[in-house]
Amino acid sequence: MAKTLDKVDVVTVGVGWAGGIVAAECAKAGLKVLGLERGERRGTQDYQRIHDEYRYAIRYDLMQDLSKETVTFRNTRKQKALPMRQMGSFLLGEGLGGSGTHWNGWTFRFLPYDFEIRSMTEKKYGKGKIPDGFLLQDWGITYDEMEPYFDKFEKAAGISGETNPLGGKRSNDYPTPPMKKTPILQKFEKAAKDRGYHPYMLPSANLSETYENPDGQKIFACQYCGFCERFGCEYGAKSSPEITVIPAAEKTGNYEVRTNANVVEILKKGDKVTGVRYIDTSTRNEYIQPADIVVLTSYVLNNAKLLMVSDIGEQYDPDTGRGTLGRNYCYQMNAGATGLFDDQMNTFMGAGALGMYMDDFNGDNFDHNKEDFLHGAGIWITQSGSRPIVSNPVPPDVPLWGEEFKKASIHYYTRTLFVGGQGASLPHKENYLSLDKTYKDAYGLPLLQMTYNFTDQDRALHKFATEKSAELIKDMGAKEVVPTNVLTDYDIVPYQTTHNTGGTTMGADPAISVVNNYLQHWDADNLFVVGAGNFAHNSGYNPTGTVGALAYRCAEGIVKYSKKGGSLV
Repeated sequence: MAKTLDKVDVVTVGVGWAGGIVAAECAKAGLKVLGLERGERRGTQDYQRIHDEYRYAIRYDLMQDLSKETVTFRNTRKQKALPMRQMGSFLLGEGLGGSGTHWNGWTFRFLPYDFEIRSMTEKKYGKGKIPDGFLLQDWGITYDEMEPYFDKFEKAAGISGETNPLGGKRSNDYPTPPMKKTPILQKFEKAAKDRGYHPYMLPSANLSETYENPDGQKIFACQYCGFCERFGCEYGAKSSPEITVIPAAEKTGNYEVRTNANVVEILKKGDKVTGVRYIDTSTRNEYIQPADIVVLTSYVLNNAKLLMVSDIGEQYDPDTGRGTLGRNYCYQMNAGATGLFDDQMNTFMGAGALGMYMDDFNGDNFDHNKEDFLHGAGIWITQSGSRPIVSNPVPPDVPLWGEEFKKASIHYYTRTLFVGGQGASLPHKENYLSLDKTYKDAYGLPLLQMTYNFTDQDRALHKFATEKSAELIKDMGAKEVVPTNVLTDYDIVPYQTTHNTGGTTMGADPAISVVNNYLQHWDADNLFVVGAGNFAHNSGYNPTGTVGALAYRCAEGIVKYSKKGGSLV
């Protein structure tokens, strides 16, 4: 029988960037906040001198245990969904800090076009430009309304960068200067500028200099060791929740983190939620945690699953188009081209977000009248540090084993660069999240089922972005250019990107969204849901900067709600 604990003002489910930001802002406002995290507590001291590529990058030591909980996947409704048994297409984090611990640090603001994508597209191109079957919708908020929250997140994280010449207006410069513009990045910059493009240094949470944020947390300067993505930072130089917003919340005295706490149900009575039920994963004891306000701040997939198993909201039905929960699931597609060079470069050094980006073909920064797709892709290069186990680039005509492979692998290790195209993903009526009717997790709950495939829109954009990337890598001096393979069906096995979005979308209309623009649930005004699941589509960017901004927006709403209650819109 579950033991009922003392009530708190606010309980968050998940303690990563979103949970940490909500906790810090609410605790500073005087609210008593409890963070429930199903993983372990950890910090930078746990990563001291551990440059273990096999443990973290290959065996995924910081990631979710798929033997306890995973997802099932199918490309279409006609197929049988099967469980993802090993990490592949995306990497699900677990533990204090969540994915914010092992991210690479790319920190963007979505474009003004993203927030008003349907209305801006129809205004410029007409309603006929949106293909049948696509569920394109505005977010219920504008970039200008979001700008103060972007600014706040960048200051909390100390982001190092320079102004994007094709991005939205900024109220302030980045709090720290951009990272080093290495010779590799200079090659890309020259090639892009020679074609009339607008490259800029990638906004980075690997800091260019030591920085103290407005809450008094110190983030150190990046050492360019090349162990960022899939790793915790041993230097405390990669902005992550456990060195910024979590300690800011704890120093108020109004915040507690409870680890090994796996939430299995949101409790609801009438039109209010009353708390959550969770299982202590170390003892298997069950608890009921009452709260005046419940905030779902875990990863995209878990936020949606918790609402589904708790029967809160209407499940999306692709046959009728009714329902919003699970709707608008999006991913991304990765285009690009590899260049093989004669001269050696220091490819083994770098940082997760040491790079350059350009948005000339992102959003609606170019004319789409003659294109078979909407939106676009950010074109980029990074010098993230080529680690020895997974970095074995060879020309396509070289065997993948034996003496010839070994020789070519050693030769091209420092002579290979990649220019990528990170493509937007638009919502389609056949791509959605639901509960699996066959498979259950270790706690007896149905697994989340993912129905997803690339569309003709994705394939056209992939071809376009690959061609643009190949032009640039050739201009950079590559003696041989190898484009990425033609995009076919989505495959959940090879790693692509941990940029899952949608399923709990935000908007101005409850008929097409789960939450309003304060991330407050339409069906229960004391329930908030914040994360990349709120995105109505995915952009040509990494999601974390926009998630952070939404978390600050959500926290502001929670504080307002705590004073007067009711709908915030």
